[in-house]
Amino acid sequence: RSVYDDQPNAHQKFMEKLDACIRNHDREIEKMCNFHHQGFVDAITELLKVRADAEKLKVQVTDTNRRLQDAGKEVIAQTEEIIRCRVQQRNITTVVEKLQLCLPVLEMYSKLKEQMSVKRYYSALKTMEQLENLYLPRVSQYRFCQIMIENLPKLREEIKEISMSDLKDFLESIRKHSDRIGETAMKQAQQQKTFSTALQKQNNVNYGRNMHLGRNRILESKNEITLKRTFEDEDEHEEEVLTAQDLVDFSPVYRCLHIYSVLGDGEIFENYYRKQRRKQARLVLQPQSSMHETVEGYRRYFSQIVGFFVVEDHILHVTQGLVTRTYTDELWNMALSKIIAVLRTHSSYCSDPDLVLELKNLIVVFADTLQGYGFPVNRLFDLLFEIRDQYNETLLKKWSGLFRDIFEADNYSPIPVANEEEYRIVISKFPFQDPELDKQSFPKKLPMSQSVPQIYMQVKEFIYASLKFSESLHRSSTEIDDMLRKSTNLLLTRTLSSCLQNLIKKPHIGLTELVQIIINTTHLEQACKYLEDFISNITNISQLTVHTARLYGLSTFKDARHAAEGEIYTKLNQKIDEFIQIADYDWTMTESDGRASGYLMDLINFLRSTFQVFTHLPGKVAQTACMSACQHLSMSLMQMLLDSELKQISMGAIQQFNLDVIQCELFASSEPVPGFQGDTLQLAFIDLRQLLDLFMVWDWSTYLADYGQATSKYLRVNPSTALTLLEKMKDSSKKNNIFAQFRKNDRDKQKLIETVVKQLRSLVNGMSQHT
Repeated sequence: RSVYDDQPNAHQKFMEKLDACIRNHDREIEKMCNFHHQGFVDAITELLKVRADAEKLKVQVTDTNRRLQDAGKEVIAQTEEIIRCRVQQRNITTVVEKLQLCLPVLEMYSKLKEQMSVKRYYSALKTMEQLENLYLPRVSQYRFCQIMIENLPKLREEIKEISMSDLKDFLESIRKHSDRIGETAMKQAQQQKTFSTALQKQNNVNYGRNMHLGRNRILESKNEITLKRTFEDEDEHEEEVLTAQDLVDFSPVYRCLHIYSVLGDGEIFENYYRKQRRKQARLVLQPQSSMHETVEGYRRYFSQIVGFFVVEDHILHVTQGLVTRTYTDELWNMALSKIIAVLRTHSSYCSDPDLVLELKNLIVVFADTLQGYGFPVNRLFDLLFEIRDQYNETLLKKWSGLFRDIFEADNYSPIPVANEEEYRIVISKFPFQDPELDKQSFPKKLPMSQSVPQIYMQVKEFIYASLKFSESLHRSSTEIDDMLRKSTNLLLTRTLSSCLQNLIKKPHIGLTELVQIIINTTHLEQACKYLEDFISNITNISQLTVHTARLYGLSTFKDARHAAEGEIYTKLNQKIDEFIQIADYDWTMTESDGRASGYLMDLINFLRSTFQVFTHLPGKVAQTACMSACQHLSMSLMQMLLDSELKQISMGAIQQFNLDVIQCELFASSEPVPGFQGDTLQLAFIDLRQLLDLFMVWDWSTYLADYGQATSKYLRVNPSTALTLLEKMKDSSKKNNIFAQFRKNDRDKQKLIETVVKQLRSLVNGMSQHT
């Protein structure tokens, strides 16, 4: 670079210097060649000498080579054979290596085909995964591998379809056999509960052994033997016992779940499974229309539901994620609402208490079974309280029929007992105590009729029947005691009371029967305390407890007695009306017969005999009945006089009527029922007596002068009543005395009547204006 860049003539100078250098080197080369020239000549000379020897050597070498070639042909042939063998050996080695790579692939593929043929689909999927990830990449250059790769997706789809088909068959199978699964689960739950109860009893016996060792030794031994046999039987049949889950082959679900999980479609499978099971749940929860007619209908319905949820619970605990607790809780809440609605509807058709009781037992077993699988069942036990009310209603209807039959079959006569044995039979059924009766000798009669012990026994049977429903409801003794008392109160205050009221109103029930009914209700009322003791003994709840309800039998029987008493009064009055209706007065007679009317004497004799029957009644009842009868008789006689259809009354009719009233007063004064003070009973006829006295003595001046005063002799005579009767006598006097105008006395009497009538009318008008 310096040659070209330093100076403009530098290149030329350089070239000049280079030429000078070359010339120097040439001179040195020339000197050197001159120095070695002799040696070169000597070497050529030596070479010429060696030529002849070289020719000889060439001939020898050629001959040696020919002979060597001839001798090596066989060696060459052997060598080529060795080379060919070596190539073949290398190729074989290469083939073996390649086959060693391909054979596992082919073996795995063969294994895949075998697994497909024996329906081991999950293993087949694992084999496919190994083929794709491990074996096929090693030999992917071969055509058969491409065929395998193309077939694997098809095999996966085939496995999915087959597994889904198996799942559908599984779902169809458990839908058909869910009732059997549920029945087994319920049976096992019931057996477990029975065993727990027996074990609890055994523990209670062991606990009480120290307290009652002597008395309970035999009982404990029996319980120990029973439990020992129970354990031995369970050990003996332990291998034969199958749980509800053992009845189902869940392998299709597992396979399908694993297959879809391996294929990455686990969520699709879960959604499909849950959707199908929801559909099946709706079908299971749909009841048959005639389910309420038999217990088997309810049992099959419950078994199907239990079978459904047993399967779901097993799936929940065995599989991971196929169903979740949230899903099962949601499904159970939906099912529980439907079950409760169905039971409310169908149980309302049940009129047989035995069927309702069996339904209750089924619901309890159903609830206990599902509770054992972790499902909340409080709403079912709440429903049982509703069904308990219905059960009580069916019991009330049944006992209403029983009470009616007892009342129909009763003879309403005191129970005769001929000897001590018959007496003890009666008091064993009914708690009757009467020291005075005990002192009497046999034969004797108990005051109540045959229906009383029968009613008492039926009430106890009702309590037992009501108690059956309260069992297994997981309620305390206090609650059970309260239930029994409430249901018994309903029996007494509604059913028995209604039957008694209907009985009392029946036409064929006479006065004698009504008297016996009053006596019967009195004894039944006294027996209510024994019923309370009976309930307390059953429930072990003392009556001294604050919240213990009382039986309302006292008010029930009091109301029945009051109704019977009222019916007695009514029937007495009806009987009096019947006698009054046959009265046949000649209202125009001139003189009386001198004796009381026959119908009235018959009526009084009837009342006497009737009131003799009332001796067994409480005093006030008999007195009230007697007073009511007398008052009604007095009123009826008064109405007979004032009847609007009666247009005229003669003085002779008044006299005859007075004789009849006198007989009524004599009957009242004869004290037909003891206990009246003074002339209390005679006061029932005071209105009639004062009215008749006024007409008999014709004391109008005194009546008109003293009217309105408290000391009036005719205080009970109403002016309108006197006016009505007087007008009837006035009309009679006019018609019967055609020639009265020719007799001065009759004319004076007629004028007097007219004068009194005017004064009475003015009194009546004054009273109406004042009112």
